Amino acid sequence: MASTPNIDETQRPIENQPKQKSQAHDGLTVGGHTLASRLIVGTGKYDTLELMRDSLAASGSNAVTVAVRRERMYDRSGQNVLDYIDPSKYLLLPNTAGCYSATDAVRVAKLGREILRALENPGSNWVKLEVLGDSKTLLPDPVATIEACKTLVADGFAVLCYTSDDPIVARRLKEAGAASVMPAGSPIGSGQGILNPNNLQIILEYLKEDDPEYPVIIDAGVGTASDVSVAFELGADGVLLNSAIAHARDPIRMSVAMKYAAIAGREAYLSGRIPKRLYATASSPEEGVITSRPW
Repeated sequence: MASTPNIDETQRPIENQPKQKSQAHDGLTVGGHTLASRLIVGTGKYDTLELMRDSLAASGSNAVTVAVRRERMYDRSGQNVLDYIDPSKYLLLPNTAGCYSATDAVRVAKLGREILRALENPGSNWVKLEVLGDSKTLLPDPVATIEACKTLVADGFAVLCYTSDDPIVARRLKEAGAASVMPAGSPIGSGQGILNPNNLQIILEYLKEDDPEYPVIIDAGVGTASDVSVAFELGADGVLLNSAIAHARDPIRMSVAMKYAAIAGREAYLSGRIPKRLYATASSPEEGVITSRPW
């Protein structure tokens, strides 16, 4: 049975350095909201809603995404997922999961806005947009996604767009007014991790070249904690995941792993890694050398 692991002090490298504030905790601003954690987690696919609740808490995230189609908000016993999410603790991010047309996605987004307004949750003004191309690959339909994005932006939504790792489509979505572009690391639920880091780096370059603070969030395909670290080390501003936690053998323990992987990856990116070299470089001091640093 899943249980919260004991975390010893060796797992708290950030907290052991009180003189230097960690920039990994500087928060993520997206869609008009500032999130304390750069990890956004989903609420689907858990064996029980109680396990979902405890996993969300262990992840350290304060933003969770919820599919707002009515049939997706209830489990097998008829319990509502929203009854297990503390609205005072989490900012809800409604999503249009399962939509295959721009018209359907816009309708579901508006439904989510009304549900969250009724709950008085501040997440009512934003939406995670998904418009899928087919049910086998669950890859996004780029044309329908751009169309839906334009419609929702015109209607006052802050739109976070799920897309492929195509840099041109990513740029078109930003031009369409997306509050954040969210390229996939690999297909939804595949657990393959970051398959095309080169394209993700190009997307980051394109979207940030004249707007360094523009938020780019890796969405989909994460399988384990190292995938989260890699995404942040590439320069991503956030990571959204669901299956990697919900389908883990111990979801609560995996949530803890994801929490610290996000911190480690962000710290590594901000620290600046050493360049890769073909040959060895001595790590011991060399006599007469002023500096051995490559910069």
